[in-house]
Amino acid sequence: MEQRHLGRTGLRVSRIGLGTLTWGRDTDEHDAADMLKVFWEAGGTLVDTADVYGDGESEYLLGQFVEGLVPRRDLVISTKAGSVPDPDRRFDGSRGHLLSALDASLARLGTDYVDLWHVHAYDAGTPLEETLHALDLAVSSGRARYAGVSNFCGWQLAKAATWQLAAPGIRTRLASTQMEYSLLQRGVEREVLPAALDLGVGLLPSSPLGRGVLTGKYRHSTPADSRGASEHLAPFVAPYLDETASSIVDAVQTAADGLAATPLQVALAWVRDRPGVAAPIVGARNAQQLTAALSVEALTLPDEICRALDDVSAPLHRYPDHDWSTL
Repeated sequence: MEQRHLGRTGLRVSRIGLGTLTWGRDTDEHDAADMLKVFWEAGGTLVDTADVYGDGESEYLLGQFVEGLVPRRDLVISTKAGSVPDPDRRFDGSRGHLLSALDASLARLGTDYVDLWHVHAYDAGTPLEETLHALDLAVSSGRARYAGVSNFCGWQLAKAATWQLAAPGIRTRLASTQMEYSLLQRGVEREVLPAALDLGVGLLPSSPLGRGVLTGKYRHSTPADSRGASEHLAPFVAPYLDETASSIVDAVQTAADGLAATPLQVALAWVRDRPGVAAPIVGARNAQQLTAALSVEALTLPDEICRALDDVSAPLHRYPDHDWSTL
């Protein structure tokens, strides 16, 4: 699998990442082990998790597989901290919480360091410089090799990345930002992606298959074994089952038919090769699903197909994103 630099750093990651959101909850240890082995054998390196995935079970499972199943040196392990199970405070970006959460993640993962550590979301209740100081301490102490953010909007990302760049050698530059991005969700193109490109921050798209909808599995019904039929994940899929999404899914199917490919391959290739994207993070239910996603390595979309998909899924971005004189 092709390797790409993550942002303007020396860290290289596989251009498809493996997501572990459901590990330890909907995905048992056997399926998780099979997927990790398939991913590694395909040349995949970037494995993404978070301290809240499966209430820590995702990290724990991954830690059980490292060395015994896959060599630690062959993986780029990414995890996140900052989300908290508190109805009154969804995110805690305080230095104390973040560093404690990182220590707990390392214990579950069974490793002395993570390759990439993200702040899971912006915390308006904590000064941004305090949150970012936790990243500096994590990197300077060797507990994290690189650092990034997740779910920061455009101005938040620009402020954070600029703050870090203001003191080179003292503050660690942001390597990445993880955001939802797909043909069904192109909101990052408004401000996040331009900021990331300008400031040298690599984009790691989550839900690159539109929460599974872009595979076409929901075109006519909801499969019983799908996330859309799952009690706790159905609300996650539902926003992408409207008429607008349906027309985009139909266009993806048409493109797939013309290329003798699958809708999954077309949708994943589109987001993988967008400017600024380092590696889409793909979640799968089992090794068979993951193998289907990894087969995208052999596909590059023709320019005319990309333009057609761009047009059918284009979000409405006008002032001030475009030259005011053209409006």
